[in-house]
Amino acid sequence: MLQLIRFLKGYVRIRLSGYSPERFINLCGNHNILLWDIQNHGSFYTMSVSLKAFWQLKKITRKTGTRVVITKRCGLPFLMVKVQKRKIFLAGIVLSLLFWILMSGYVWNIRVTGNHYVTEEVLMDFLSENNIKTGMKKKQLAMEDVEKKIRNEFPVVTWTSARMDGTSLVIQIRENEKLPEIKEGEEGTPDEGYDLVADRDGTIVGMITRSGNPVVKEGDMVQKGDILVEGCVPIMNENGEVRRYEYCRADADVRLFFSFDREWKFPEKYEYRTYTGREKKGLWMLVGKREFHLGLPGKAYREGDCIMETEQMRLFGNFLIPFYLISEKNREYVTEERIYEQAEIRKQMEHKIQKFVETLEEKGVQNIKKDVTIKKYKGIYALIVEFEVTAPCSGLQKTEIRMTGEVQGE
Repeated sequence: MLQLIRFLKGYVRIRLSGYSPERFINLCGNHNILLWDIQNHGSFYTMSVSLKAFWQLKKITRKTGTRVVITKRCGLPFLMVKVQKRKIFLAGIVLSLLFWILMSGYVWNIRVTGNHYVTEEVLMDFLSENNIKTGMKKKQLAMEDVEKKIRNEFPVVTWTSARMDGTSLVIQIRENEKLPEIKEGEEGTPDEGYDLVADRDGTIVGMITRSGNPVVKEGDMVQKGDILVEGCVPIMNENGEVRRYEYCRADADVRLFFSFDREWKFPEKYEYRTYTGREKKGLWMLVGKREFHLGLPGKAYREGDCIMETEQMRLFGNFLIPFYLISEKNREYVTEERIYEQAEIRKQMEHKIQKFVETLEEKGVQNIKKDVTIKKYKGIYALIVEFEVTAPCSGLQKTEIRMTGEVQGE
């Protein structure tokens, strides 16, 4: 902080020589003149003094018979003198500040976090349809309105937050992983229920019912569309007859056992790339829809690949501006045809099976057994895998409204 104050007020670096420099320093202290960074060089001293105090040194130099010479000028007052002589440079600074102030009033980036079911592409399209996009003015944004529109458009979204972070619009959402509870119907109308149905053919190997009326049990074989748990619960009267039905959303943990096949094909031959080491680089800037080439990569290689990297320019952490720096690299290679070794093709097959099993596990599918068959014909390896798995069942359909004899009589 002290250094900043000294810079704003200005100070000079001086060289002190003469008959009695020590007396000069003592008299400066008696007159409340601050000297700092004092260095003894034997025949002379160097030190710093504020610009205001420098003009008070004339009387003290006369009394002590010393000589003071300025060796360096520092601080804002001296800098402004230099800048005033360069009017074009000063104008450039002013215009630059005005430009950044103007750019700070717009949205130049939109970030979405917390989404899983609603993809970023779908959400961006929705925002664009509602005229919420990069390049719009910040003052045109009504954050509460943006949050409300997202919640109304996507029922799975239970919470939203929209805020500005620099020139970035940050939208945070939270999604409901469970289906909403079925609300009771209005008075005088029957309630709605939902049945839990099989979403594939299989055998029931596990069943825990939390709500609803189960109509199957473990060991039963079911087909796709069969009702597993009804969304209506019969309420009996004293005579053991159904008086009425209460409707609900059937809720149960049901696991089905089933088997299925998957087949993947791998060509025996493949193209192997050998890079020559020759590269061509290009660089250009994208401003809006206009491109400004800073360096052309030249004609592309007959065989080669292109790697492009795009980076949005920013002043500070979240102060993005509508300038994009694009770099391009073309790398030359030559191709030759090779034949997979047995170990290589088996490694590829194992990797393919492993990735597929991981995808199943993410969906709650448990692999019990797999039988692998490898066939080869016309230069192609066929990988056939028969999986035996268990998976959760979560199909829902509306419950058919049932009329009791008592209601019909009414």
